[in-house]
Amino acid sequence: MKQQEFIQIISPFKDKLFRLAKRMLVSREEAEDATQEVLLKLWNRNDHLRGYNSVEALAMTMTKNYCLDQLKSKRSGNLQLVHSNYKDGKPDVEQQLEDRDALNWVERIINELPEQQRLIVQMRDIEELEFNEIASVLDMNETAVRVALSRARKTIREKITAKHNYGIKTS
Repeated sequence: MKQQEFIQIISPFKDKLFRLAKRMLVSREEAEDATQEVLLKLWNRNDHLRGYNSVEALAMTMTKNYCLDQLKSKRSGNLQLVHSNYKDGKPDVEQQLEDRDALNWVERIINELPEQQRLIVQMRDIEELEFNEIASVLDMNETAVRVALSRARKTIREKITAKHNYGIKTS
């Protein structure tokens, strides 16, 4: 297997490997090292990769096992893990309320859009459909879909900006 073919096989899920390693090891540096080690092991097995039903499943299992080995070796050596770079990913209550409020505003603004723009925003930004799929569903030209989406986003942006700038005087 050539390097380019190996990269094409690994690329779709290499970020998943990193996220798994980061979740298990917490440290970004250790997660990067773990990911690199697993990719190196996969490269050393590259001639046999075609024999596996799912290279992704193999890589995820290898990552999990590597991380468990790393954690065991640290415990047995009585090394203490220091999580100085650990940040709680959960926003505080105030931030959650602000986010929920902003989401409600955006939802209201989207609901005020003309029906066609509302459908296009729903299909593109929420359901993540491609422009050609939206065009075929709505029986429109792809360019018309892009224009309508652009106008809808502009309207949303202007209304959100107006809401956030309410009461602020500009000279």
